[in-house]
Amino acid sequence: MSIEHIQGHFTEAASVLQRFIEGPGNLESVERAGAFLSYCLKQGAKVISCGNGGSMCDAMHFAEELTGRFRNDRAPIAAIAISDPGHISCVGNDLGYEQVFARFVQAHGKAGDVLLAISTSGNSPNVLKAAEMARSLDMQVIGLTGKDGGALADLSTVEVRVPHDGYADRVQEVHIKIIHALIDHVERELAP
Repeated sequence: MSIEHIQGHFTEAASVLQRFIEGPGNLESVERAGAFLSYCLKQGAKVISCGNGGSMCDAMHFAEELTGRFRNDRAPIAAIAISDPGHISCVGNDLGYEQVFARFVQAHGKAGDVLLAISTSGNSPNVLKAAEMARSLDMQVIGLTGKDGGALADLSTVEVRVPHDGYADRVQEVHIKIIHALIDHVERELAP
């Protein structure tokens, strides 16, 4: 691999991030999601997060920063990622992979809780089923999407979209910046 090819990765990543920063309404959607998340947590809600592959890793990162700490020492904040291999393999085997997140939401979610649903396409069937289950339980949904938002856009109480049509890794790179901004917002609101 040449230096030019390597540089291309960084140049494209910077371009996607810059387009997100400059895009109309994008930063406002992050602010709305952070404010909404903070409000729900102040009311005693918990956050359940989910995604596939790299997005699952992002969901786990989001939850551990809230239950552990991000930048400041503070009390833990109620958050859990749907990432237990026993649950996923059991539900996947017995009910199908499309149900792995929805079943967890049904077991642990309650009215007022928040689902952080992460899908770079906005069309991951198991993430959509989780969002549908969350809405049926009167939970709120924050959708982190890419491309045109997919079906997840319509299921989200608040959607934050990275409108990039290329490879998913570029969307994920912006998603992690959004996740850090959301965590920072929550930490500042709940533990100033």
